[in-house]
Amino acid sequence: MSKSMFERYGGFASVSKVVMAFYEKALDSDIIGHHFENVEMRKLIDHQTKFVASVMGGPVVYTDDALQRLHAHLDIDQPQFNEMTVLLRETLEDFELESADIDEIMDHFHARSRYIVSS
Repeated sequence: MSKSMFERYGGFASVSKVVMAFYEKALDSDIIGHHFENVEMRKLIDHQTKFVASVMGGPVVYTDDALQRLHAHLDIDQPQFNEMTVLLRETLEDFELESADIDEIMDHFHARSRYIVSS
């Protein structure tokens, strides 16, 4: 039985490090940084760690409805979503994930853009 991507990269401890590094970049971004003002970052990092873990085959599930509900009030536009994906890809590369695994993770994010980006 082959291991999931989540297991191969070390589970929640490793995914959490990736997510924290991603948010360091996001907080410095002129395009998306403002979304994180007055946000409890520990809680956000916990949620995002669980989401990335789910994308990697981990033991957490986020429905598309939940994603839409969680992002509806944020008024995220396409350029902001694009910035997030660029920063996430950079972070995954910084942590030396395999190229095919990065592509798979990014495909999951792009496939869910309609639940994150405001119409």
